Amino acid sequence: QLQLVESGGGLVQPGGSLRLSCTVSGRTGSNYATGWFRQAPGKEREFVAGISWSFGITPYADSVKGRFTISRDNAKNTVYLQMNSLKPEDTAVYYCAARSSNWPTPSRSEYNYWGQGTQVTVSS
Repeated sequence: QLQLVESGGGLVQPGGSLRLSCTVSGRTGSNYATGWFRQAPGKEREFVAGISWSFGITPYADSVKGRFTISRDNAKNTVYLQMNSLKPEDTAVYYCAARSSNWPTPSRSEYNYWGQGTQVTVSS
């Protein structure tokens, strides 16, 4: 079992930046891939970015490429999502998810563990 806790959300103006953190606890001795997803009101939860445990595999959604960067510190069991050049359409609840595999698939059904989410609002 893994427990995930997100932090770092908030209100930011368009063009601003935020860094989200996802701290993983529990049976972290096994390798796991981590993904960030988001869900805006009235929309389905969508993949944002993922990162493998090893080999540095980092897929991104087209909508965030060049603006968001995912990284991880395995020693701290923490995954980060640096979000730059934020747009109003990035407003959503952001969720961290993990799966018992090295591959960070964009398919949300493949993730076994989820955090509670953190709100990101981009507005002037």
